[in-house]
Amino acid sequence: MEVRKAVIPAAGYGTRLLPASKSIPKELLPVVDRPAIQYVVEEAVAAGVQQVIIVTSQGKEALADYFDRAPGLEAVLAQRGAADLLASVQRLYQLAEFVYIRQHEQLGLGHAVLAARHAVGREPFAVLLPDELAISQPPAVGVAMEVARQRGGSAVVVAEVPEAQVSAYGIIAPEALEEGIWRVRGVIEKPRPEQAPSRLSLTGRYVFAPEVFDALDEVPPGPKGEIQLSDAIDLLCRKQPVYAVSFVGKRYDVGTPLGLLRAGVELALCRPDTAPAVRAWLRKLVQELADVTP
Repeated sequence: MEVRKAVIPAAGYGTRLLPASKSIPKELLPVVDRPAIQYVVEEAVAAGVQQVIIVTSQGKEALADYFDRAPGLEAVLAQRGAADLLASVQRLYQLAEFVYIRQHEQLGLGHAVLAARHAVGREPFAVLLPDELAISQPPAVGVAMEVARQRGGSAVVVAEVPEAQVSAYGIIAPEALEEGIWRVRGVIEKPRPEQAPSRLSLTGRYVFAPEVFDALDEVPPGPKGEIQLSDAIDLLCRKQPVYAVSFVGKRYDVGTPLGLLRAGVELALCRPDTAPAVRAWLRKLVQELADVTP
């Protein structure tokens, strides 16, 4: 099962990042020197994805602009002899084939995925949420692709969360198969701790058989009229195999100011071009804080 397409739902308002996200799509807020969504696209491409389908909404035209050509800018960089900068700009539109789908109403994550149905067609595809950066080797979504390819059906990436936090996530009912791999027997969206079937949460990386669209058609909207992807997974796993694979790596919720800041600092510390200056700054900051601590 070759997964050639990935869907990135990017139509949300980004209310957790207001007011910064009022006029700038939250997905374009920078983490070090590139927007969050670029990390997600690069993860998908590293896993073998050839076409990236971005689900957008009104006011998010800048997402298409970012991954498009900029002939004027390229000409200026070439004239100035800025070869490295020119290559970094040209690389963006060469990463993959980009398709943009407009979600006219924000009616839940499931609704956003459903909006991409005609672009995906009847073939397996990945879904990556841009609020979450998953830094791992091999790419997390690629691990899920391999499990789905070997075993058939769909696969999701999960991570264990503290019991006190299960009510913030979709939690799977797992059946252990081997180390780090489970058969999903059900999914409960944001359960109370006493109702949670495990502490394994969905992480925003999915690989689906095309039948997930049929499940999305069947699940009823919630109280707010939203179609939840977790409800569709719960239905899908009762009809065909859905597997869960354990995430191994670093995860950052860049949909919050603190998460965005943490991701920027920690990823800068992993880069040889930025790490020395960031370490020096952090040492100075720690010393300054120590000096003012009573």
